Amino acid sequence: MSSDFESYEQDFAVLTAEITGRIGKVPKLVGDEKKQMVANVEKQLEEARELLEQMELEVREIPPQSRGMYSSRMRSYKQEMGKLEADFKRSRIAYSDEVRNELLGDDGNSSENQLIKLREERAHLLDNTERLERSSRRLEAGYQIAVETERGREREVYNSGSQSSVKTRSGVILYDFLILNNFETMTSEILTSL
Repeated sequence: MSSDFESYEQDFAVLTAEITGRIGKVPKLVGDEKKQMVANVEKQLEEARELLEQMELEVREIPPQSRGMYSSRMRSYKQEMGKLEADFKRSRIAYSDEVRNELLGDDGNSSENQLIKLREERAHLLDNTERLERSSRRLEAGYQIAVETERGREREVYNSGSQSSVKTRSGVILYDFLILNNFETMTSEILTSL
């Protein structure tokens, strides 16, 4: 029984290799050649499906204690078959570069222009990223200064005692307002510079 399965496995491997090679050729073909190649691949895919069915029947006849290994191989083959079918579907609608250029009226220079444009956009994006990082570092530094200053104010309030606590509290409130206002101004300046 397992020898039949192994024979089917070999046939499946050969067939899928042929299908893979033909799928790669489909986008490069046009007209009747492409139709013929598509028909051949469809026929071979059907043969591969039939082989999978035969292999599945063989696995069902194998004793349950040995069936696990063959079942996992079958799952692998089914996944491979699904991938082949998806690749074939994509290749049927794909066009070669020559056909695409002919359909779009490209003269070949547009890909160079696109490459130049992509490089310029990438450079611009990197500049903006660097600018954003610098601004973020400045914001973090400003925030650290504000936190340290606030801690200093809190120590001052604590050390000055309760006599001047009313005066200091109003100063802290005013100071908090000024820090918040300054932080919002810095944030808006950074965002507008981007």
